[in-house]
Amino acid sequence: MKKAIAIVLLAAAIFGIAAGFGERAPAASSACAAEYLRIHIRADSDDAADQAVKYAVRDAVTEYLTPLVAACEEKEQSLRAVGGALDGVRETAERVLREHGFAYGARVRLAEEQFPTRVYDGVTLPAGVYDALIVELGSGAGDNWWCVVYPPLCFTGGDVPVVYRSKIAEIVRRFFRK
Repeated sequence: MKKAIAIVLLAAAIFGIAAGFGERAPAASSACAAEYLRIHIRADSDDAADQAVKYAVRDAVTEYLTPLVAACEEKEQSLRAVGGALDGVRETAERVLREHGFAYGARVRLAEEQFPTRVYDGVTLPAGVYDALIVELGSGAGDNWWCVVYPPLCFTGGDVPVVYRSKIAEIVRRFFRK
């Protein structure tokens, strides 16, 4: 009888642990989205020139934003910093467009937006709704590029290898300890 009770208690404990993990998965996705401010740059079209200028805008905008978000220690700080810099982001994008001979402008806003699952150098951001800086070039109908503004990431080159700063490691460690 004691063996039967022990087996039932063990099974209940295992079921309880498994149920607990099942409940945490959605919360982790929400918690993950709550930790990040993403960026989404939409090209005017899929034309090669529009795609090339999208990457030039990406480089200029990330260079412009880096000092603004580098000192941010929380996402809310980064939202305030980026929100206060929307005109500067738009002006930066439009300057690059003019320098490359494009007459269309740029629209910039902060919004909630659906993102697919993305892996950045081994860190997976699950699909979901994230706060995002949206930069639309011209019609915004072309292929797009997205990444993360906060925690701050650095971008280089064509395939955009990502280099994580120490803040990223701290946030990732803190996230997975929950």
